[in-house]
Amino acid sequence: MPTDHENVVQGILDAHRGMEGSTLPILHAVQEALGHVPDEVLPLIAEDLNISRAEIYGIVTFYHDFRRKPAARHTLKVCRAEACQSRGSNRIAAAIEAALGVRFGETSPDGRVTLDAVYCLGLCAVGPNAMLNGKVMARLTEAEVASLAREIRP
Repeated sequence: MPTDHENVVQGILDAHRGMEGSTLPILHAVQEALGHVPDEVLPLIAEDLNISRAEIYGIVTFYHDFRRKPAARHTLKVCRAEACQSRGSNRIAAAIEAALGVRFGETSPDGRVTLDAVYCLGLCAVGPNAMLNGKVMARLTEAEVASLAREIRP
């Protein structure tokens, strides 16, 4: 008997049937519907697309925007690219980890925040940058990090 996730994914696969280059659109639709791309649905997707399980797993793990576990209530993405590094993002990144008590790539135990590294938000001239729940923040300072941490983890 299929799980709820499998039923949702099957509907997405059916909606994309016959579409050329459908792998990424399918994965994005799964993540949109479920909040993440659960490992248990990867074999279903692979079979439907006639690709190996290793290939679909490789795609999901290669692209940083795909989540294999549900994200926290807040998602903070911090630019770690060279342009932002030259403008002090390493110092900001360390301050964020300390203030939130979470390392990059982790979700806080209380499920309140997921901290992700990204490698360009397209705002190189106004770095260091971050994105909280889709809202871009430019020219981050350590003082703003402290305020941000209080907002996320009251």
